[in-house]
Amino acid sequence: MSEATQKQIERGSTWLSKLLELSGFSARIESDLSAPLAHSPAAEGDHDEVVWLTIDSEQLSDEQAERLVGDRGSVLDAIQYMASLELNLHMEPEAQLPFVVDLNGYRERRLTELRTLVDEAAAAVQTGEAEEFEIHALSSAERRQVHTIFKDHFPDLETFSRGKEPDRCLVVHPRSSEQ
Repeated sequence: MSEATQKQIERGSTWLSKLLELSGFSARIESDLSAPLAHSPAAEGDHDEVVWLTIDSEQLSDEQAERLVGDRGSVLDAIQYMASLELNLHMEPEAQLPFVVDLNGYRERRLTELRTLVDEAAAAVQTGEAEEFEIHALSSAERRQVHTIFKDHFPDLETFSRGKEPDRCLVVHPRSSEQ
């Protein structure tokens, strides 16, 4: 690992610790450079590795941990977005690193849930049970994940987003034979 990468990891850990402290949370941060989860937002792009900033929940109450995760990961997603923006600001593109913020294994559990939704939608459309299948209550990052999962694993199906936030949904239907 290069010295620049090590400094970026340390900056991430310090930044997240300070953000949590200013928000009234007392928690240690574990930082690591490792592979992204397959089909995670951080897996997109040219990076084989991402900086994982994992919030240690040992000093947090269950209520505090739930607040930090937020509804369907919305708070973790917001923190992760801010971390990527702030920590990569004014960095040369080749020095920028994607960041993943996690707490209590939420990212892996949610990816498993999304894969289950994808399998259910694919089965409904492929068997003809439904002409199209709408998946609701996904964040924009999760919609990107689901689009990618379909593209990579279900070439006979296509997806698109429909509607406006906060009621935007992902639609699955058979790929037209004209393509």
